[in-house]
Amino acid sequence: MSKMACSLAALAVIGIACPLQGVAQQWPDKPVRILVPFPPGGGTDIQARLLSVAFQKSMGQNFIIDNRTGASGLIATQLVVESPPDGSTILFTSGSLSVIVTLLAKRIKFDVHTDLAPVSWISSTPLVLSLHPSVPAKSVKELVALAKRAPTSMNAGGNSAGSTAHLTAEMFNQAVGIKSTVLTYRGGGPATIALISGEIDYIFATAPSIMPHLKSGKARALAVTTPKRSSALPDLPTMNTYYPGFESDNWYAMFFPKGTPKPVIDRLNTEIRKALDTPEVRAFLPREALDPVASPPEELGALLKREIPKYAKVIQFANIRAE
Repeated sequence: MSKMACSLAALAVIGIACPLQGVAQQWPDKPVRILVPFPPGGGTDIQARLLSVAFQKSMGQNFIIDNRTGASGLIATQLVVESPPDGSTILFTSGSLSVIVTLLAKRIKFDVHTDLAPVSWISSTPLVLSLHPSVPAKSVKELVALAKRAPTSMNAGGNSAGSTAHLTAEMFNQAVGIKSTVLTYRGGGPATIALISGEIDYIFATAPSIMPHLKSGKARALAVTTPKRSSALPDLPTMNTYYPGFESDNWYAMFFPKGTPKPVIDRLNTEIRKALDTPEVRAFLPREALDPVASPPEELGALLKREIPKYAKVIQFANIRAE
């Protein structure tokens, strides 16, 4: 290649790089929507609002929460997929995304791996294997032995049908070889009430919903489902201590539509790290049994690739159908 050709090639590279750098420096140059797939007041919504306030302070632009509920998060996700990739629309969702890909496969019109651009795995929270006080098991192994000896099926509980709590209870059946009947409810609150009333024997409960009842003695916890111990419940062992590979994480994450410029993705990733270190967010996370993660985009993409087939296997084996 001649010197002139080399010079032209170098100028072309610089010409491409400079506009991309400018995109990151200028973004956000207009208000940004954060689509949340669940109603106001829940864990996903509250985290999104705390982060939006931190973003506004840091970047001087409005970040507007838009709650688009329905179809276990599918509606909000589809809206983000169809949005222009200019950094003006963000999806803030939970681990339910890794379930609906299989459970609602016939209704999905996008590929979660290629039509969404991962930004960051933001936080992690466990499900807590919790018992009614009348159940005479002091460890996970004792609960399994009890379930195998029981003359009739024990009752387990899950949140709404197809939730990670529901699928984790089914996964437990499959992993340890028991046949507990998994009853589903209209959310974490009703499911927890069913436990403390004695309607069900045990539950994989969301940590915020069960923690008050653990403190009052109305329920007893045996383990958490995250790979590492929870900072909110440090004395509880992990499920994978007893059954290697048994993991379930109610994670939270942000995505852009595919095609969003990488400098914009990297900028938001950096801002997420800064937001998680603000006093308001640092005070909130332990109360909700949330551990900060703040991963690079690649780690979030790898998480999805692990989670989707794991839950697909459970759904198919238990023949779970969308309601």
